[in-house]
Formats: sequence, structure tokens, C-alpha cells
Amino acid sequence: MPPPPQPQGAMATGAAILTIPCSAGRSPKRSSQRRSSASLSVRASFDANTVTLLDYGAGNVRSVRNAIRHLGFGIRDVRSPEDILAADRLVFPGVGAFGSAMDFLNSTGMADALREYIRRDRPFLGICLGLQLLFDSSEENGPVSGLGVIPGVVRRFDSSKGLIVPHIGWNALEITKETQLLQGVDGHHVYFVHSYHALPSDANRDWISSICNYGDSFVASISMGNIQAVQFHPEKSGATGLSILKNFLSAKSSGAKVTPRRKASKLAKRVIACLDVRSNDNGDLVVTKGDQYDVRDHSSSKEVRNLGKPVDLASQYYIDGADEVSFLNITGFRDFPLGDLPMLEVLRCASEKVFVPLTVGGGIRDFTDANGRYYSSLEVASEYFRSGADKISIGSDVVYAAEAFLQSGVKTGKSSLEQISRVYGNQAVVVSIDPRRVYVNSPEDVPFKTVKVSSKGPSGEEYAWYQCTVSGGRDSRPIGAYELAKAVEELGAGEILLNCIDCDGQGCGFDIDLVKMVSDAVTIPVIASSGAGAVEHFSEVFEKTNASAALAAGIFHRKEVPDPTLSSLL
Repeated sequence: MPPPPQPQGAMATGAAILTIPCSAGRSPKRSSQRRSSASLSVRASFDANTVTLLDYGAGNVRSVRNAIRHLGFGIRDVRSPEDILAADRLVFPGVGAFGSAMDFLNSTGMADALREYIRRDRPFLGICLGLQLLFDSSEENGPVSGLGVIPGVVRRFDSSKGLIVPHIGWNALEITKETQLLQGVDGHHVYFVHSYHALPSDANRDWISSICNYGDSFVASISMGNIQAVQFHPEKSGATGLSILKNFLSAKSSGAKVTPRRKASKLAKRVIACLDVRSNDNGDLVVTKGDQYDVRDHSSSKEVRNLGKPVDLASQYYIDGADEVSFLNITGFRDFPLGDLPMLEVLRCASEKVFVPLTVGGGIRDFTDANGRYYSSLEVASEYFRSGADKISIGSDVVYAAEAFLQSGVKTGKSSLEQISRVYGNQAVVVSIDPRRVYVNSPEDVPFKTVKVSSKGPSGEEYAWYQCTVSGGRDSRPIGAYELAKAVEELGAGEILLNCIDCDGQGCGFDIDLVKMVSDAVTIPVIASSGAGAVEHFSEVFEKTNASAALAAGIFHRKEVPDPTLSSLL
């Protein structure tokens, strides 16, 4: 991935008075929630170097802010329907659930303002859910009526035919009509993360500017006059995505040229650079690396291995071409008030420099700080999202929730996994599984799923099960990796990060037996982790298993491969 394009200078400013009736476009099914028509006198600012941003408080909008500012533009936040109507250019980065977003827009009167803004063909860019909301309705927890601007329905990808859902990763666009927004993008990959998609049809054909294929074709972007929207995340699509944003923000821009990311026209496998972050003995946050989860040097000093500063390394991996960057906080920092957690500052700084997805994990659960203040896991996750995380990773807390679910068969809706996925969508929640291999002579020896191993155990055992652990691998639990994976998929996980304590830091390759067992068992993406020591290990795990991504740390920290793109393999 080439470095992102540099910002350009500002342009002239001006202002004008508009009198705009708050009337709707195409009539939605939720007409009872619409405000009565009225006329608003608003002052529209035509500052060509400022964009208005509609942020309704769900998910990571900081990344969009950072991308806009990186390109040299200022931001004005929407605080009322009048702010929408006064906008010169409006960006709506919708995230989360369709119904929750529409409830917010209807209850605040912003739905009508959006319809009127769009009806007047003012410059508009919707991102992800910001595209879906333009359609008539969605089947997500519904049907739920949308803004009704574009005819059509939003449906979930069908996982019953073996499709992995959510659709997460880098995919190519098929341009169906020339637009300023997508100028120079044809053939390049952009980053998607979604479980629902808008269906192309004869009724909305004139709106569609590009499609993408994942099982079936779906709407990747729309364009009609000044109204633009994309299903992918330009703010997380590296230099290509920044070019798309700049095409919208700079009306006369020809679009920055970018080197093709990949030649494939299908969903690309992802390579994720992982940074294990903890405090050293001096209290400084450092990137470290474990050997079977032991991060201390084996020398007489016994100090925490220090491989660099988190933000500096994350920025370098982005420049080198990593598809995603993952921070794993391997110490809890539980004495800190939530707002002062050190990882929050790491995220804030990293998100200003890294324009691919950021995941953060470690200690996301209910806790009480040293001052006696209680925080729910949802509050902790929300703070991480606001600080720049695109996804959060949960570990130990989910193991206990899965055990309870398997025992009772009841989803309480109270676990951290269920709460966070309900508010932010399952695509925003990764479950980290930390199993240890346990050899057995026969599958009948244990009540857990076993596999016939590629290499026999120390006493000639031909089978093994993978026992899950908590607390950073210190405590074992009576549940297998297979059983845990199936349970968390039911509870709302969007992705599984599959580690292996036996392989961690060994550099002998991923545990293919484990990855194949789990990736064959679930319909959500599985990220293979632990053990990468050579470029060939990545190609092996992608060829022999259904893993959607592979994650590594030490191999990149120690520069044992040129960079995290591995483009010759993928």
C-alpha cells in the first residue's frame, strides 16, 4: 500500500440564506414518526474547506474525522435538523444497526431533514449504513423502514450456502457507470465490513455506480447527481479510500492516482499485523512479544521484551501495507478510571495515522476502578470505539458467557458479547480464543470435539482436543475451542481470532489442525494466529483451511519478512 496522498490548500468561502420546507421524499412505512411540514430559515455556509458530519454516536466515526482532517478539511458537526439543511457538503458515516439508526433519525427530526437535503440534490456522501439507510427498508431485526430515497430492500448475506458472514475484507469494485467519486478506482480493492447488503434491481439500476460480488452481486456504491454513497469504508481503505474521499471533498479534483492493491477480483485474504501492548517495569507502554504467552526475557534481567512504541510500529505497518492492525492490551490497567486508560491514547494517536481497520482487545469486561467507579463492558467498548477502534476483541469474559449458554441453552442478552454486538453490530465484535492442545488416545476419551492430529502426541496419541483458557492462558476451562466457537457465533460474534498457546512464539507455523476444525465449523470469519515464522506459513494456512485472515506479530517486529503485504502469495 503506498503512503496516503497529501492534503491540498483551502478555497474561498461564502454564505447564503435558504428557506427550506421540511417535507419528505419517497414516503417510508414509518410515516407516523415523521414531523409535520414546516419551513425553516437557515444560513447555509459555503466554506469549501469545511464538511458537515452527521455523527449519531454509534461506532467509530473518529476514523472518518481523521481522514477528512488528514486531507486538509475542517469539520462542522450536526447538532440539529437545521444543521443538515445548512450544510454545503454532508458526510453520513452510518454504523451499527439499521433500526437503531432510523429510530435516532426519526426521533430527532433528522430523517426529514436528510430527505429534504437529498431532494434538493445537495452534495451528500453516505458510508456503509449511510448507504443502506437510503433504501426503502431493511430486514435487519425487521422489516424496518428506511429513508425511502432509493427503491429496494437491504437483506442479510445468506450463510446457509457456505458463505462466511459478515463480509469482512478487501474486495474489488465493478464500476457500472463513470462518476467523479470513483474516478481512478476501477480495479482497486476497498475495505468492506457488513452483514447486510442492498440488492440491485431494475427499479434502482439508474442509481447504482458500482457493484461487488460476494456470493451474489450487491450494491457497492450509488450515484445520482450530487448524491453519493458507498457500502465500503473509504476511511479504512488506505490510499485508495483517501482518494475517494478527496474526490468528494474537492469537487474539481481529478482524484489521486494509486497503485493497484491486488489483481484479484474476489475477496482477498487478509494479513493482520498484531501488536501486544503492555506496561514495562518502568510503567511505559511498549510493544512486546511472548513465547507461549511469556513476555519476559529469559536472561537474568527478566525484563519485559521491548520491541518498540505502539503508535510508531502501527504507523509503519500501515505504510508497509498491512490489511489491518490489531492492538492486544495484555495488561488490564484496572486501577485507571475509564477515561484515562493508556490504550485509549494509543488508539487516538494511531487512528490519526493509520487508515486501515484497527482492532483493540484485552480486558473488555465489567470492572470497578481504584476509585470505586463501576463500568460496564458496554461502556468500556464504547470508549474504545470513540477513541478510534473499528472492532473490539473480547476473550475471557466470553468464555464464561459461553459456558453458561451451553449449560442453560438460554441467551440472557446480558453478556458483554451480546450487549456490544446488539448496539454496534456483530461485525464490530471479535472473540479471541486461547486454547491449549490436549492429546488423547481416542475421541471417546473426552466429551469435546477432537481432531486426528497431523503429528502424534508425546506418547503416540493420534487425537487431540483444544482446551480453552482464560486470564492470558493461565487458567484452563472445561470447554473446547470447537464448542466455544459454535457458542459465540450463536451469541453474536462477528469474527473469531483463533490463537494457539502451543504454537505462540515458536515460528513453526500455524496449528493447521486447529484452524481447519474451527473454520469448518462456523460461518463467521476466522483469523488464524500464533506460530507464523515464514512467508510460507501464510500460504499454507490459506490453502489448507477456510481461514479468512492470518495474524502475526514477531515475524513483522523482527523484520523476518519484508513487509506485512505478502503480496506475492495473496
